[in-house]
Amino acid sequence: MNVDKALLESLESRLDSTAQARVEAAADRIVSAKERGGKVAVVTGSGPNIHEGVTTLIAELMRVGVVDAVSTSSAVVSHEMGGTLDKVKRVPGAPLGVPVEILPRGGEFELSFMDPESYDELRRNMPVDLDLMEKLRLAEGKTIIKAAGNLGYPMGLWLEHLSGEIASLARATGSSFEEIAGLGADERTMIGMAAKLGLPVLVTIPQLVGGGAIGLNIGDSISLMERATRLARMLASADVIIESAVALTQEIHDGPFERYTGHGMWSAWMEHYTYTLEGKTLVRIDLDPALERVHEAERSGGAVQQAIADGLPKTKMFKVPFRMEMSGFARHEGSIPIIGDIGVVWPLIACRVAERLGISLEFLSYPQDTEQGKAMREMIVRDVKPLSRKKMLKGVDERNARHATPTRTKAHTVRHSVG
Repeated sequence: MNVDKALLESLESRLDSTAQARVEAAADRIVSAKERGGKVAVVTGSGPNIHEGVTTLIAELMRVGVVDAVSTSSAVVSHEMGGTLDKVKRVPGAPLGVPVEILPRGGEFELSFMDPESYDELRRNMPVDLDLMEKLRLAEGKTIIKAAGNLGYPMGLWLEHLSGEIASLARATGSSFEEIAGLGADERTMIGMAAKLGLPVLVTIPQLVGGGAIGLNIGDSISLMERATRLARMLASADVIIESAVALTQEIHDGPFERYTGHGMWSAWMEHYTYTLEGKTLVRIDLDPALERVHEAERSGGAVQQAIADGLPKTKMFKVPFRMEMSGFARHEGSIPIIGDIGVVWPLIACRVAERLGISLEFLSYPQDTEQGKAMREMIVRDVKPLSRKKMLKGVDERNARHATPTRTKAHTVRHSVG
């Protein structure tokens, strides 16, 4: 695709000189890793990553071989199941007969706008209140683009129903929820591209709460021990780890099996599986200036490490609202904080990496407040389709046939009992 150089320059101007230098440093580390055959893993949060087109860009970077693994939130998985972004019509719910006590703050109810094919498949698999939908169509309201699925009717309710079946299939086949859902997801989603390429996408343990029943079913699909181990192996294989607008990352990149920050010491003592962050690059894209202050305090004199060594409270020492993950990140020699909007930072990194590796990108994200960003969001609504149950079940059958294991019978038994 042709990239508007002037637009990229205008995006870069939104960052201060420090952030600009860090973008270059991050691109350098990514390119260096890929040129020597290394791997890049991304740790994403919810909200902004969906709205700014970042998850769609990450799926594209997976397609071209830049990103090799992703950990994310259950909310992101639920939104990708719904098509990432969708259009809904918001109207007051009470006049439609929706019980006031179940409506969220503000009392609004949402109608999902769906393409005919997705709507027909939904109706074949779940009863739909046609009278309610007609009332929603006729009511006065506001049409907006938002994270897909969620509270929109009938898409949000359908995904809640479908998640139980996905969890059953996952358990029957020894798979994660994310793997099974990915088989039916659009390939412009992270879970869909991961299923196509055989790459790992896993929800982190701190991010399991989100997406309603979907998050619960993700959590129930494999044990916490297996999830923690899979995540540890994912991060162990990565040379560069990019954290994008996500909280609680100390529990993600340190985890229970990581030795460098100390949490995995006893597992290592007992000769269980562990890994180390030593020698890796940690890139964190964040809007919190406190992260920069703590990072610089460590670089200028090792203050964070010294505070930990002396058992002193870091919050009082640095006089910043200290998030737990700051200590592990700041103490890591390979950490690169980029204080800036992920909607600005990600396309800059992606373009620099693609240009230097000679890669052509078919999709590039832009900040949602730009004209290009608005067009991007409309494109995602139009082109990225919701998860197809039919496609997913076909994928499960093909996967089981390839593996040729006894789980094929189990999968069919579960599928027909819940479908």
